[in-house]
Amino acid sequence: MATRPDHHDHDDDVELLPFATEHLEGALQLSQEMSWPYRLEDWAFALELGQGLVLCNSAGTVIATAAWWAYGEAHASVGMIIVAKAAQGRGHGARLMDALLAAAHPRTIMLNSTAEGLALYERRGFVGIGVIQQHQGVPHERHQAPPASLVRAMAPSDAEAVARLDQQATGWARPQMLDRLIQAGDGHVLVRDGEPRGYAISRLFGRGHVIGPVVAESAADARALIEAALARLGQVFVRVDTATTSQLGDWLESIGLRQVDEATTMVKGPHIPPAGPARMFAPANQSFN
Repeated sequence: MATRPDHHDHDDDVELLPFATEHLEGALQLSQEMSWPYRLEDWAFALELGQGLVLCNSAGTVIATAAWWAYGEAHASVGMIIVAKAAQGRGHGARLMDALLAAAHPRTIMLNSTAEGLALYERRGFVGIGVIQQHQGVPHERHQAPPASLVRAMAPSDAEAVARLDQQATGWARPQMLDRLIQAGDGHVLVRDGEPRGYAISRLFGRGHVIGPVVAESAADARALIEAALARLGQVFVRVDTATTSQLGDWLESIGLRQVDEATTMVKGPHIPPAGPARMFAPANQSFN
C-alpha cells in the first residue's frame, strides 16, 4: 500500500479506468504478488456483485485495483485494494481511494484494513470499530451435522427470511447479493420454534471453501451452523473469518482452523450498530462482508 497516502505524485501515463472484465487477469496477478488466495473466479464473482476502478500503465498493465459494493443508497463496503509492489510509494493508492470514495459518496463505508493500509484510511476519516481474524485449515476430523430439527438445508422459500436476518445483522439491505451467494454455494438455516433464526452459506473460494456469511443470535447457534457446513464439506481446506468478539476463535483453533491473519474493521460516516437480535459471526469475505 502507498506509504505517502496523501501525496498524489502519480505518473502522468497511468490511467484511471472502470474495473472491467479485461482487467481480471491483471488483478489476479496483483493478488498473487501479494500472496492473496483469490482465484480468477473469485475476482470475477466480486466484480459481478459490485464495481471498481483500476490503474493501468502506458503498456496497459494493471498496477492497482479497488472495488466497492453498494447496499442501497446509505451503505457500501470497500475492498480488494492492491497496488503493485513496484508501483507503491507514488500516491497510486491515494488516487484510487479518493476516486472510489467520490463514487460511493455519500454512503457510510465499511472496510477491513491490513496494517499497511491503516494510515491511508485514517487520513480519509475512517475509524476502527473492531478486529476480524482469518481462520483456515483442514479440520482435524469429520464433523457430525446438528439435528435436522435445528439446522436444515436452505430452501428457495427461505429467501425472504434470510434477507431479513441478514439485514438485522448488518443494517444493510442486500437481497441481490444474498441471492447470488446462495446460488454459488450451499445454504443452511437454523430453525427454532418453526422460524428461521440464523443462516450460513459455504462456497468455493481461494484455496478451498469459505463458510460465510454466518448469521445467528448466539455463538452456540453460529457454531451449529458452521458444523452443519463442515459436515457437508468433509475434511477439505476451509476458511472462516470472524470478529475477535464472536467467541468462536478458540473453537475454530481447536478443530484445526488456525488463525493466520487479522484485519482492522473500519468505517467512514455515521455508523449505527445493527439492532439484532441476529448478528454477523462470519462475513462472506473481508471485502464485501
